[in-house]
Formats: sequence, structure tokens, C-alpha cells
Amino acid sequence: MTTLHLVNAQIVNPEAGTVSTGSVTLAKGLIAAIDGPKPKGATEIDCGGHYLAPGMVDIGVKVGEPGERHKESFRSAGLAAAAGGVTTIVARPDTTPAIDTPETLEFVTRRAAEASPVRIRHMAALTKGREGREMTEIGFLLDAGAVAFTDAFAVTTDTKALSRALTYARSLGALVIGHPQEPGLSKGAATTSGKFASLRGLPAVSPIAERMGLDRDLALVEMTGARYHADQITTARSLPALQRAKAAGLDVTAGTSIHHLTLNEIDVGDYRTFFKFTPPLRSEEDRLAMVEAVATGLIDTISSMHTPADEESKRLPFEEAAAGAVALETLLPAAMRLFHAGHIDLPALFRALSLNPARRLGLPQGRMEPGAPADLVLFDPHAPFVMDRFTLRSKSKNTPFDGQRMEGKVLATFVAGTQVFKA
Repeated sequence: MTTLHLVNAQIVNPEAGTVSTGSVTLAKGLIAAIDGPKPKGATEIDCGGHYLAPGMVDIGVKVGEPGERHKESFRSAGLAAAAGGVTTIVARPDTTPAIDTPETLEFVTRRAAEASPVRIRHMAALTKGREGREMTEIGFLLDAGAVAFTDAFAVTTDTKALSRALTYARSLGALVIGHPQEPGLSKGAATTSGKFASLRGLPAVSPIAERMGLDRDLALVEMTGARYHADQITTARSLPALQRAKAAGLDVTAGTSIHHLTLNEIDVGDYRTFFKFTPPLRSEEDRLAMVEAVATGLIDTISSMHTPADEESKRLPFEEAAAGAVALETLLPAAMRLFHAGHIDLPALFRALSLNPARRLGLPQGRMEPGAPADLVLFDPHAPFVMDRFTLRSKSKNTPFDGQRMEGKVLATFVAGTQVFKA
């Protein structure tokens, strides 16, 4: 393995909260030194004064294997991730069939290792078939490599089944990832209730549905003592409950999606289906509250919630169209909007994009220090470009940023000390 010596870099250290000019040496898959001398025989790479940060760890990526490979394969997702500076994909289990047995998990783990240039770890389903009735073999799935357990967007109405699953997960130290939503209220909803939804005549859900779902999950966490992560907090009304849970010492963290940090309900405009998400886009007040919550650390992680959808499933009336967007390649430039607006500095951004997700999953990635895995992204936060969805490496092209002016380009990505992408 070639030793690399990266010089003239602005080093972003999310743990220390600093940005400093220096060099980083990569050897044997690890960060060997920061600001050390060039080792004999090392290949020197001039970073040109650009920023070098820990590669992003993206929780909640949908990959279409098995069952929907035409939408996204491990190969296409891995290439998109490398181009987007995501060095670890944490894939969702909402595949066809669901990843709910050790055999299925071993299959996708093998496929991912064969096809992807970046690391791919897998979450397993919490209940069989993601149907919310009978828990999966959590212990065997942990042994097979599952990093967390979730039914993704399938929220169970069987509270007793969920409490049993949480109790069992607690006994094994497994992390459970929930989707805070009251399923009865949110069923069939395409947007957030309010004036905009009424004017557009779209089926809507109140923001209270998220708080109701979060309140239930947090009560069960208090009862069972389970480790819990909320995948997407998107409304200001949910934040006080999250704050109280953390203050009470519950083992609770929360994330939000890059789309809910950078877009709002008005962006839907004239029924543009690329702006349909689960949960739906919220008000501008909610968006700003989420940005502040990330900046203060109340919300721990930012993810892409990458959800590929083919053209046929998006070219439908808004309420019938598939929800979600591809975002592995747009995660960094979208996050740079928060940086350029002065909301969040780069170390805080990479705490939410890299350090905190890795820590929550018990992974060694996300750190900028000697001995840490050499998973890094070199980027220029100021490089302007116009997003063209047809240049994306994902098989599906459903991005809400198509045609928009953006800033922030990935220049190089390194995984285990090997360069897997160069612009």
C-alpha cells in the first residue's frame, strides 16, 4: 500500500473544533501523522490550500439491492458516494425482500464488498418483513455485522411488539433507529398542513404527528433503557421533547436530513415531485429551528437520506409520486449552503456529517487524528457550479437541486488511505 503525504491542506478537525493549515500522512490504511515530516518513498499530494476533512458517514442510504437494482446498485451508489465525499454508507434495510435474516445480511454485505469503492455497512430490520409484529433475530444479525436496527419508514402501530424489541435490543446493546411519526395521521400525506397545502389542495399532515411519534418512542426508551436514534427530526415542536430526553440521561440521539436543512415547503412550487419527501418539507420557521439545533448539538447527525426513484415513479401527480431524492453527491454542496450562510462552521458541520454518526454506530471513522482510519475528503467549499442531474453517478436522477447554482466541490476522496475519487 502506497504511503501518501498530503501537504498544504486546511485540516478540519471536528473533534477539536479547529481548522488549521498543515499536512497529513496516510499509511497502512490509517492516518499515520499530522504535520509530520514526509516519510521516505511517500507520494506527495499538494492539496492546493483546500480543505481536508474526515469522510462523511451517511446513515440511512437506500440501495436497491436486493430487488430494485434498476434504481441503485452497490456499484452505482459506491461511485456516487466516492464522488460526494461519503466514505461510509450505512444502508437501510427497506429492500425487497427486507434485510431481516442473517442470510440476507450476509448476501448484501458480500455484494457491497465486491462492488463498492467506499465502505458500506448495513442496518437490519427491527421486525420481520418490517411489518411491526414480530422481532427479528437481533443477536444473530448483530453477529452477521448489523450496525443498527430499524424498520425505516414503516412505523409500527403495535406498541407492545416495539417495547419487546427495544427490551431485547437493550439486553444486547443494539442501537435502534426510529422514524418519529404517528402513522395514522401521516398516512397518505404528501405535504405539511398549513396555508400552502390548502392552496395547492394536497393531502397534508400536521407537524404534531412527528412529536406524537417521538413522544411514544421516548417513553418506550425510558421504560426499556434501549439505545435509540431518531432518524429525522424536522419540526420545532419535536425539539423540547428531545431536549428533555437528553437532559434526563436517556441514551438518545437524533438526526435530520440535508433536505430539511436547506429546503422548505414553498419549494414544492407547482407540484414538483422531486421535492416530495418523507417526512414532507416543513415551514421556513421549522427549517431554521433545525439548523439551529444542529449548530447547538441538540441534533447530532446530518444524513442524505438518499432514496433513488426512477423516472416513472416521479412522473405522476404529486400525491401519487414516490417520495425521496438521491443525495450522495449533493450532500456536501448542500451542506455548504449552511456554511456560506454563516449558520454553522466547518468543524461543527463535520461533527454532524462524520464524527457523530460514526460514534453513534461504534465505528472508528470520522476522526482527524493519528491512528484513525484514513477515510478523508478533500474539497473546495467555494467552487461554484450549476447542478445537472444527468451528470450524477447514481442510476436514478431524482434530485431537487437540478438546475440550481451551488457551491462546494469534492476534489478527492480517500478510503483506507487509497484515493477512490479524483475530480
